[in-house]
Amino acid sequence: MNIDIKEVKTKKDLRKFIHLPASLHRNHDAWIPPIYADARTYFNPKKNKGFEYSDTVLALAFSNNNLVGRVMGLINNRYNKIHKEDHARFEFMECINDQQVAHSLITFVEEWAKEKGMKKLIGPLGFSDKDPQGFLIEGFEYTAILETACNHPYMVDLITNEGYAKKIDLNDYLIKVPEKIPELYKRIYTRVTNQSDFKIIEFKKRKELKPYIVPVFRLMNETYEKIYGYVPMEEDEMIKYANRYLPILDPEFAKIVTINDELIGFAIAMPDLSRGLKKSKGYLFPFGIFQILHSMKTTNHLVLLLGAIKSEYRGMGTDAMMAIKMLETAQRRGIKTIESHLILENNDKMNAEIIKAGGEVFKQFRIFQKDI
Repeated sequence: MNIDIKEVKTKKDLRKFIHLPASLHRNHDAWIPPIYADARTYFNPKKNKGFEYSDTVLALAFSNNNLVGRVMGLINNRYNKIHKEDHARFEFMECINDQQVAHSLITFVEEWAKEKGMKKLIGPLGFSDKDPQGFLIEGFEYTAILETACNHPYMVDLITNEGYAKKIDLNDYLIKVPEKIPELYKRIYTRVTNQSDFKIIEFKKRKELKPYIVPVFRLMNETYEKIYGYVPMEEDEMIKYANRYLPILDPEFAKIVTINDELIGFAIAMPDLSRGLKKSKGYLFPFGIFQILHSMKTTNHLVLLLGAIKSEYRGMGTDAMMAIKMLETAQRRGIKTIESHLILENNDKMNAEIIKAGGEVFKQFRIFQKDI
């Protein structure tokens, strides 16, 4: 098989890059399309600040003029400088089940990275940990959620055959919403609210969230600093990121804790929109946005997106305050299950908290690495 690798240079090339997964996953029930309007924004250097501090390359693989694969290579110069690394990354790798195609794609990125002076290639990993991370290695039977990988099992074999080994795994937990709030949470909530100045804030409208957007991201910068793959955000990035997701966030699933009007903790979840994304095929117009919003209103599955607590207030009951309010809202809205989203396997405290809440790992993702 002759494999031709072509860099993405034109709008037509980029469209092929964005839409290739739809054909590769045509009969893959667990796959969901991206929101294509969001994908176009993501790959637009004028709208995605990640391109300002990263070197990037996008490539397509062709065989006999048929599109058979894609890959993105990137070097996050900001992250490398902070962590004193010379690592490149590969992301959005998709291809047919053919070792020669996979070899051609990953070799292209390796050679590109070596020319830039990099010593190691890691992935799948994007600009930051907010992008899809890793290849799915367990839980292939479960439907994907927004901003997580959904690959065929063969992709794991293809990358392993190219000499890539485990860098780190990420766990995705499933938690059943209890019929009654655990008494332990109730006792902690009562104690904390009676004996401290902690105040929990809940929301009904999206516009009520706006004053908290920048403080939330500032707290993320402070508390996510040591999380693998996380890149500190500048304030204009915070606003752009919020604008991407605020239109589809359900304000009732945002919980914030303050003390003396200072934000010290937050938890944000989102009703699962995968069913609506499938129906809309990733397009918001003319009717897709209504299908997505309807699925979010009628789903019984909730996805945890983000959360953090200021270090000096951990272990003081703030997590229980947010948990009990999130569970109460989930019960009221008919939610039966909660998905934790991805948690690094070495984040012992978070893994322990989720397990204590009844969570069981049902999907697992792996980031790979190779010296180049």
